[in-house]
This record gives sequence, structure tokens and C-alpha cells, in this order.
Amino acid sequence: CKAAVAWEAGKPLSIEEVEVAPPQAMEVRVKILFTALCHTDVYFWEAKGQTPVFPRIFGHEAGGIVESVGEGVTDVAPGDHVLPVFTGECKECRHCKSAESNMCDLLRINTDRGVMISDGKSRFSIDGKPIFHFVGTSTFSEYTVMHVGCVAKINPEAPLDKVCVLSCGISTGLGASINVAKPPKGSTVAIFGLGAVGLAAAEGARIAGASRIIGIDLNANRFEEARKFGCTEFVNPKDHTKPVQEVLAEMTDGGVDRSVECTGNINAMIQAFECVHDGWGVAVLVGVPHKDAEFKTHPMNFLNERTLKGTFFGNFKPRTDLPNVVEMYMKKELEVEKFITHSVP
Repeated sequence: CKAAVAWEAGKPLSIEEVEVAPPQAMEVRVKILFTALCHTDVYFWEAKGQTPVFPRIFGHEAGGIVESVGEGVTDVAPGDHVLPVFTGECKECRHCKSAESNMCDLLRINTDRGVMISDGKSRFSIDGKPIFHFVGTSTFSEYTVMHVGCVAKINPEAPLDKVCVLSCGISTGLGASINVAKPPKGSTVAIFGLGAVGLAAAEGARIAGASRIIGIDLNANRFEEARKFGCTEFVNPKDHTKPVQEVLAEMTDGGVDRSVECTGNINAMIQAFECVHDGWGVAVLVGVPHKDAEFKTHPMNFLNERTLKGTFFGNFKPRTDLPNVVEMYMKKELEVEKFITHSVP
């Protein structure tokens, strides 16, 4: 079939004929119908500061139909509609059995591994030479092979060209708000960073019933769009001489009830924590920081009963919870269309 192959870092992808091997035990081969572009694909394609693994097929935010299954696969069958997910759920490890975690021991994200777990080999090849996988999904291909634990079976009525974007960024931001920050009805929420994940976090705060949703971004052009996702007001740190956490404290009589940080910038992370109200404020970190970054704040910020949390994929267990997120869309509780900027053939 055809696939977009990255031969080396930062060089344009090229459309190649690739061979996709049959699925082995506990693997699934999926026909990818729609794939979205997430910033993480770009980040690892540039390979500035990560391990370069090339040639490689990127892509991890997608929707497709199961074409065939390997030995031992019982959860999905050919014809099922699925969303591939960059982090898995084996359902057997301590994390999967815990109601509090989604960090599967076997299948959590591994950005350096370019092969399948079972035999350490790639399922993609060109003229017999292996092409490496990306985060267990590699959706920039007409067919891909994944571990069954990275495949969420969803309602076949759901339009795959829309719900494909739920397999990464939108679920991450949405879950950060509704599963982790859990803003009470009528509360005030600050969202740091208004990219796709931040907009999804705003949407989650809106669904939860927050009364004020304050968007913080250095790019004022994002503010108008963010209103569609529930943001009620905006702060551009460049417009102020004092630190953002002080600006927010003044706006909200001492601090916001919840904050969700979606930038990966270490200063934004510190601001997101320090801007929540003492006594009950909760800050949730979503963005992935630079590998050398350090978080520095005064311990009194904790002793004054502020809570700092992190989240991974919005605390959703992919196979268990993603079908329910798709149902939120089907019931019109979650609008997905507004996240899609454009569609290309």
C-alpha cells in the first residue's frame, strides 16, 4: 500500500509503496481512512533533541477499520471501527487494574521504539528493508499494524473523519479538565496555551459548568477562536509588566479555582500552579517540558493548600474510555467539528 515515509529528520515526507506484514499474536492490522496531524508528529520528525529513528512512518491521530487480526485477539474483529492510540491498555498490569491510572506498564508511550513489542521487528518494509514504526501506531499509511491494546473499538455510526481527532490531543485536553482538574459548577478556570489541547481543556471546563474560563496565550490571534470553546476572557502576558499569576489573582479575588497548563513551557507551568487560590486551588500540568527543565516554587504554595497534579492522555484508559468520549460527540455533548481546521484529500 502507500505510506508517507520520513527518510531523515526534517526532510519532506515521500509517498512510497510499502509492504505491511500480517499481524502477529495480539496484533491488529487496520485500514486507516483518516489521519490528523498532531504537533508531536512534527516534533519527532524535526528530531531536535530526541533520538532520531529513521526511516519512519509517523502519524498517531487517526480512525480506521480493522482489516485482520493476529492470534489471540478477541476484543476486535475485521470490520470493527477503531481509533488507534499512542498509549495502550493491556488490561492485565497493575496500572490497568487500578481505577486511578492509565499508565499501562506494557504499552505506555515509547517514542524511541520503532518496532513491535512481541518480536522486536518492524511490520513495514520497502524492498525487504525495514521502515520503523512511531509510538506504536504509524497512521500515515493506508494500512498499519498495532498491538491490540492500542486499538479502541468505537461506535460504527460515528463519522471517522470527525472522531479521528479524539485519539490524541482533544481527549488529552478534555480529560485534563473533566477527569483531573474537575472544576466545580460555577468555578473559575485558567487555561494556559490555546492550541488544540488547550482549547479542548477549555471545552472540558465548559462542559463541567465553569462560569469563567480565562485563556492565557502570547498569541492574541487565538482569542477570538477560543470563545467558541467556552473561553470568557483572555490574558496576554505581553500586555502586563507584573507576573501573570499576580494578574490572575487580581482578576479573581485571590486566584482561580482550577488551572490547566497546555504549553510545555516551564514558566507557564509555574505560573499555572502559583495562580490557583489557596485552600482549594488545583493546577493540572498537561504540556511536556524540555528534558532539562526544572520546576521551582516556594513550598509555602503547597502548605497553603494548593494542589499540583500531572496528567497523561487526560487520565483516559484508551480502550475502556475512548468509546465513551465518542458517545459524548454522538450525543452532541462535545463538538468536534470546531477543532478541525481543514480537510485534504
